[in-house]
Amino acid sequence: MGQFTSKRNVTARGVHSSTNEEGPPSSSERRGSRAELRRSSVYSTMDLVPQLEHYANTLPRQMTKSRPTLETLRKTFEVRLSFSLCSLPAPDMENEESEDPKGKAPVRFGWIIGVKMRCMLNIWGVIMFLRLSWITSQAGIVLTCVIILMSVVVTSVTALSISAIATNGRVRSGGAYFMISRTLGPEIGGPIGLVFALANAMACALHTVGCSLVVRDLMHEFGAVMVDPINDVRIIGVITVTVLLMITQAGMEWESKTQILFFLALMVSFANYLVGTVIPPTVDKQAIGIFGYRGDIFVQNLTPDWRGAQNDFFRMFAIFFPAATGIMSGVNICGDLKDPATAIPKGTLMAIFWTTLSYLVIAVTTGSCVVRDASGNKSHILTGNNTDGCVGLACNLGWNFTDCSQSQTCRYGLANNFNVLGQLSGFYYIIIVGIFAATLSSALGFLVSAPKIFQCLCNDQIYPYIIFFAKGYGKNNEPRRAYILCYLIATAVILIADLNAIAPLISNFFLCSYALINFSCFHASITNSPGWRPSFHYYSKWAALFGAIISVVLMFLFTWWAALVTLSIIIFLLGYVNYNKPKLNWGSSMQASTYNMALSSSVSLTGVEDHVKNFRPQCLVLTGPPNQRPALVDFVGSFTKHISLMICGDIILEQDRKTRPQDATDCLVKWMNKRKVRSFYSPLSADNLRAGTKQLLQASGLGKLKPNTLVLGFKSNWRDSAPESIEDYISTIYDTFDSNYGLCILRMMDGLDISDDLEFEVNQGFEADENVDNLDQQTNEEETADDMSDEGSSNQMKTVFQNDQGKKTIDVYWIADDGGLTLLVPYLVTRRKRWRRCKVRVFTVGDEQNMEETRDENVLLFISVEIKMMALLQRFRLNISDVIVMTDIEKRPHPKSLSRFVDSVAPFRLHDEQQEGVSVQELRQSAPWKISDKQFEAFKLK
Repeated sequence: MGQFTSKRNVTARGVHSSTNEEGPPSSSERRGSRAELRRSSVYSTMDLVPQLEHYANTLPRQMTKSRPTLETLRKTFEVRLSFSLCSLPAPDMENEESEDPKGKAPVRFGWIIGVKMRCMLNIWGVIMFLRLSWITSQAGIVLTCVIILMSVVVTSVTALSISAIATNGRVRSGGAYFMISRTLGPEIGGPIGLVFALANAMACALHTVGCSLVVRDLMHEFGAVMVDPINDVRIIGVITVTVLLMITQAGMEWESKTQILFFLALMVSFANYLVGTVIPPTVDKQAIGIFGYRGDIFVQNLTPDWRGAQNDFFRMFAIFFPAATGIMSGVNICGDLKDPATAIPKGTLMAIFWTTLSYLVIAVTTGSCVVRDASGNKSHILTGNNTDGCVGLACNLGWNFTDCSQSQTCRYGLANNFNVLGQLSGFYYIIIVGIFAATLSSALGFLVSAPKIFQCLCNDQIYPYIIFFAKGYGKNNEPRRAYILCYLIATAVILIADLNAIAPLISNFFLCSYALINFSCFHASITNSPGWRPSFHYYSKWAALFGAIISVVLMFLFTWWAALVTLSIIIFLLGYVNYNKPKLNWGSSMQASTYNMALSSSVSLTGVEDHVKNFRPQCLVLTGPPNQRPALVDFVGSFTKHISLMICGDIILEQDRKTRPQDATDCLVKWMNKRKVRSFYSPLSADNLRAGTKQLLQASGLGKLKPNTLVLGFKSNWRDSAPESIEDYISTIYDTFDSNYGLCILRMMDGLDISDDLEFEVNQGFEADENVDNLDQQTNEEETADDMSDEGSSNQMKTVFQNDQGKKTIDVYWIADDGGLTLLVPYLVTRRKRWRRCKVRVFTVGDEQNMEETRDENVLLFISVEIKMMALLQRFRLNISDVIVMTDIEKRPHPKSLSRFVDSVAPFRLHDEQQEGVSVQELRQSAPWKISDKQFEAFKLK
């Protein structure tokens, strides 16, 4: 690239402003310099340098500039200067709120408070305090560690994928939904947004139920019972989630302060637990199975001891997995982070590391200190060395728990008591505080995450009837309506009041989300899209694919029926989005994948030789603006849609260039999309129809996807057209045959297949649509909207090719051997639903008197032309209802018919031999559509 030296003072090294050591220039010098710039060409080579404001959606506490157009860049210095000094407010792009410099700035969090602490609080939850010890008793220490590590593998791979996606551009409010939808597109993002929001709402209910169980047990210890154990959990749960809803309504700042208090309480409870494991156990603790660190207890608890008909490895896995699902908590509030690209990878991975370490410590310590069964009765202590009739490890420790263990009535121990962590700790009620902190913080975190996701989904307007929940309030754009909805969902799940029943359902929804997140990362990587360049490099596309596959497998291993229900919901929502086709363009990897597949298929198709079985009529349709010839577009679309290539060619002549709107191409493409026509639109400027057709036939298409058939509308205004126009039309037909292209000319009723104006008016070339309601007819009569408009609300006229044809007849005149193309087009037409009931008749040429004799076992068979033609069509596998042989095609015409023919063509003859003193050239210039007497005699036989 060339360089030039400015006359200004420019300092090398770094970015510095230019200064004038001799002082500011005088006003006359400034006027002179501006005069020079004013006299210079408007197409100045002094380009504007790139400005950050043109590439960033918003800059904190600054006003941004709109990106200049090419016309603006070409203007003079004064215009540029006024443009540069004129700052405009930042547009509201993708839910990004503009900051008011006069108001208070929104609250933004760093990676420790916003991501790490929030993820740890959501990972540490009810499962760790109330179910991890029980899982250890069922699966043993070894398999429990395997369950923990398998969960961590899934979440760690997902965290790497999240980090890659989060650092590939700016991540805003919406968390996992935002990342999946912007990566895979709205088709996948919309369904998973709903599912993930539901999963977060259900996770809030899970942790609320855990908190309610602890409160209920405490109340029962003091003899306080409201109704019964199940309904007590429901009542306490509803009250708890209502209090949490009130905290969220106070705003993110109060919610964050509450989370910090919960985190401190958890740290104290952990320290209390670890101290309790090293304190020598008292007799009361030994009675409930706690004996401190002992090798024999550790060895016995290494192996599993499954109890219950449904308890196995994967059920324990399903119950534990929600304990690892808090990794999305930081991502879900990424719109409230200072720097999401840095905070999400660092905070999420650190949270996974520390929580995994804590889970392993709890599994090993509880398995080393507590036996599986204990009665809690201090009278079961053994006196002396008498162990007769005592069975179990506790006998060696001086306790006889044989009766309750054999009758399975023990109330304490790892296998029977869910509150082992509290009993093993140094001070019981500190652990209770920790349980409250863990459950309430997780419930609060999920109650905040679900509405944020749902709000982002509603703002994208993918699904109808939910936009009501998109409204935000306050400086942080709080989705209060979505909070109420998620509160109602959580309340409904709380009414189940069974922790072991809720946990597998939540695992199913989260695994589905993780599978799609990993697949998003893999798909974005494998498509090699130029837009995929995350700043986080420590990820692998194959690891992401493994994470997606293992997540789906675990879904079916946990609860296969729930997995089927979840996939059915996602497929239904996916089908709806594909059918509705929202007008959203996020540069997703699905678009990149579609491009890659199209390019690869086009290149591979180039090396495939043509075959008659794969022949398709690939049509170049000379429609001009497609909305001017809707009948021609609908007719060709009836046999090319979903089958072969269709290109609407628009040859723009010189007289039409000035009147054509600038955005005509976009409007015409929208018109075809609205009409559900699968076609490309190819405009081309040319001097005449013949030259433009040649260029279109040569330039249209790619590889084997090139037109092989030219489709024209029938020219109706022969007499009123200029001679050059008629010659141009006929020459185009000749050129088509000379180039070995197929030719199709559509002639409608009275020869009209064109709408004279851009406005749609029913004319003689269109049959009335019997299926159109009276309301539609009134609308078409009262409002004739311009179809070139951008709004797309104008009424599109129905042509005869869009109606249900019923039991009509399609007549095919196969009078020339064209390889079967004449028969192929009617067959393709009858594959359409509206033509399916039509019958096809074939008219062919033959002599009924000409019989072919064949002998088969001395039997003389006479096979007529009609029978042979039917047999041929059956070999073609075409459903032909009737074959009619025109036997008199070679007979001489009747004198009366010949006389009638001569009279009918008389207006089109020059009669040059009957006129003296006038040359044929002069007559042709005045009437180019007429033929000379010599030409008439030459074509008379035909």
